[in-house]
Amino acid sequence: MNCRAFISRVPGAAQHEAKRRGALQTPVSGLPEIGNQMRASRVNPTCVDRYAPSSWRSRISGAPLHFVEFILGPREARTRGRCAASGTRGIGRRAFITLIGAAGTAAAWPHAACAQQPKMLRLDFVGIQPRDAPIYTNFLRRMAQLGYQEGRNFTFDYIQTPNVEGYEKNYHALAARKVDMFLAVGNEPALRAAIAAAGGKPIAFLAIDFDPQAKGYVASLSRPGGNVTGLFVRQIELAAKRVEIVREAFPRASTLGIVFDTTTREQRDAAAEAARKFALEPRMIEVRGEEDYAGAFAAMDDARGQPIILPAGAIFLRDRAAIAQALLERRIPSIAAFRENLQAGVLISYGYDLMGLFYDIAGYVHQIARGAKPADMPIEQSPRFYMAVNLKTAASLGVSLTDVFIARANEVIE
Repeated sequence: MNCRAFISRVPGAAQHEAKRRGALQTPVSGLPEIGNQMRASRVNPTCVDRYAPSSWRSRISGAPLHFVEFILGPREARTRGRCAASGTRGIGRRAFITLIGAAGTAAAWPHAACAQQPKMLRLDFVGIQPRDAPIYTNFLRRMAQLGYQEGRNFTFDYIQTPNVEGYEKNYHALAARKVDMFLAVGNEPALRAAIAAAGGKPIAFLAIDFDPQAKGYVASLSRPGGNVTGLFVRQIELAAKRVEIVREAFPRASTLGIVFDTTTREQRDAAAEAARKFALEPRMIEVRGEEDYAGAFAAMDDARGQPIILPAGAIFLRDRAAIAQALLERRIPSIAAFRENLQAGVLISYGYDLMGLFYDIAGYVHQIARGAKPADMPIEQSPRFYMAVNLKTAASLGVSLTDVFIARANEVIE
């Protein structure tokens, strides 16, 4: 069947055609160049009934004249109107395809414009370390590797607090802003404050000195439930392990100083229990801040040369330089949880790879930002444990460590 319809020349079409061809030389303001290219693609009209689905034909028949005129030019737009009035179908097949493509493109333009504006992820965090601490720098470096650039599509909103009492106030202050996710690191008060302020928003946590399942923050490690997930270090077990290392390093020791603060009492208790098993008398040393270290360590003055252990706590990392200095002044050998303490001057460190943990927690933030539900994300336990020995400090203290003991270390500072 011949479907070609007779189309008479529309009066003034030549002038419109000239204007249209002139317009093709200049991009339409505010619209892609492709719109002009599509207008130039029209050919002589042919019947398209055999090729176009009825739903498409109905959409074309209802298309506004000004839209068709923009895409196909005034000539075919007017032809379309005359054919519609006479009951004939006079739009060309390629023109029809052009119009459909243009309609889809026009509909996609708003979405394309949105895609060009990257979504800003806002992560709020309260901590005790300064913002430029190496562990935070390593976290931000990993976030950058995952595609999050500060100032472009990522905001790391951080407040430093001098003590654990500041967690609640500062997390609530951050929650008042437009936040997508919270990060909680370290002790239990940090996570407790983040949960209270989050209002159900997701929380990625790094539980350093408490068991989130035993404390009731998650239903299980494999399926947390709720809005929190992250990494967990079995710090209580590590506290007992440090006592064992002390016994190996100092086989003649009879007393063990156990340093703690308000957030590390469970580590204190675990260390004291282990000390008794190894025939060491536990001596509790509580500290409250940087100004208190020298006075606190004076508790070991009557036990010269006897070792102490430092727990995994935020202030012991933050004040590592002051702690190391106070220990050296009193010539006290020590073992700490953080490698960073060893670099500051402590004799031995045994614990997890703190830099690696902050690298790993960035992966949780990334997954949640992409739509993963914290309730379904298993909590991982860190497999990275690190032992280091500072022989420079050993020489300063006049301490001799066996070659067998030194050989066990992952790192030795000469």
